[in-house]
Amino acid sequence: MRKLIYITFILFSLHYTAFSQDLKPEYQKFIKSFIDNVKNGKKEAVGGSIKYPFARDYPIPAIKNKAEFIKRYDQIFDTALKNKIIKSNPAKDWSEVGWRGIMLNQGDIWIDTDGRLMSINYQSQFEKNLKNKLIASEKGKLNPALANFKEPVNILETSKFRIRIDDLGNNNYRYASWSLKQSMSEKPDLIITNGKFIPDGTGGNHSFEFKKGNYIYTCDIIVLGEKDSPPARLIITQNGKEILNQEAKIVPR
Repeated sequence: MRKLIYITFILFSLHYTAFSQDLKPEYQKFIKSFIDNVKNGKKEAVGGSIKYPFARDYPIPAIKNKAEFIKRYDQIFDTALKNKIIKSNPAKDWSEVGWRGIMLNQGDIWIDTDGRLMSINYQSQFEKNLKNKLIASEKGKLNPALANFKEPVNILETSKFRIRIDDLGNNNYRYASWSLKQSMSEKPDLIITNGKFIPDGTGGNHSFEFKKGNYIYTCDIIVLGEKDSPPARLIITQNGKEILNQEAKIVPR
């Protein structure tokens, strides 16, 4: 999921760059502080500016708190990322992207207008290796019918269903669902392939749509929504008529 969000952010960022101006002085102040903290290895200061949990590229587990962030700091902030940050100019290389926040370059890092670190859209070699290891491990725990995929995308849980979405490659997504009482090592109640990814605006919201006969299964992923918006939603229609609409949570890894 996060990879898709990164793409959405980057496409928007490329469009926005042509219209960007120097960052406001009040924002430059906390950006400079962030740069200085990274330059001087002040892990606690960086960790104190984050709203947790801090997501990493699925299936890498999200960072739950400041103590865990400090422990995993060097796994994320490798030499290449540190250099991007340290060599950046707060006025020229950081851009305010409306209500979405402030980005470094084309979206490598996002900080909100209160100075909180929101997202690091960069993956170190350590995290790349960890991601591959976790994917291989995950494949071994799944029902054999689901063991073939390129990358996992999301696991959602509604009040009734557990839903797994996988990227099979070549813009082909797979939907598998179980009742909540079942594990993913059991045979799914439903498998649908040839699903498609549908971006929704520039804030990262997106959907996955799957068709089976007269039914359409839509999984909405809500990155930016109202204060009381759920993280996700499952909507099922039959012959164009909505027959199910359930809020869903995104299961952390």
